[in-house]
Amino acid sequence: MIVVVDYGLGNVLAFTNIYKRLNIPFKVAQTADQLKGATKIIFPGVGSFDYAITRLNESGMRARLDDLVLEQEVPILGICVGMQMLACSSEEGELSGLGWIDGVVKKIVFCDSEAQEYLPHMGWNSIQPLKSSKILTGFDHTSRFYFLHSYYFECESEESTLASSRYGQTFSSIVNSKNVYGIQCHPEKSHGNGIRLLKNFAEL
Repeated sequence: MIVVVDYGLGNVLAFTNIYKRLNIPFKVAQTADQLKGATKIIFPGVGSFDYAITRLNESGMRARLDDLVLEQEVPILGICVGMQMLACSSEEGELSGLGWIDGVVKKIVFCDSEAQEYLPHMGWNSIQPLKSSKILTGFDHTSRFYFLHSYYFECESEESTLASSRYGQTFSSIVNSKNVYGIQCHPEKSHGNGIRLLKNFAEL
């Protein structure tokens, strides 16, 4: 059963609508008890890092998520700020992240040749797959997704980056460590490619 975590941030309805159209069973969890039975977890997020971490802590679901992800090794997909929360910390805030993938979140920096770019990085951009993964099935360097962010996930290990993108600098757009996955883009706004990615995750 795919469980979409609803702690008050992220377009939960968009994800449930996609899985409904794909005829893939799902449920929404707003409490720790509702996480019971999860075999895959969708972990969305929008807004600032500290606010998102605070909302998650206040939801009462963090301890149960730690158990599911770290002890039971249930696959989880962090999306946008949900991906950034997987890190240990962020330059955007002062609170600690979940620490499920070793790394830190940093602000996008532009080189001189790209000084005309602006933050946030908003709109369509391609991904560059760097290694083989079932979640990347059907994608190549021409595959485009919708992004909206000013910060990026810097992995401690290069092995944790599945795909990269470029805006001002090259950054990790899809990350993975064991059962933990993160994507910086918004699959729910990325039309066919986003639907394919969410289907790939469901079929891991």
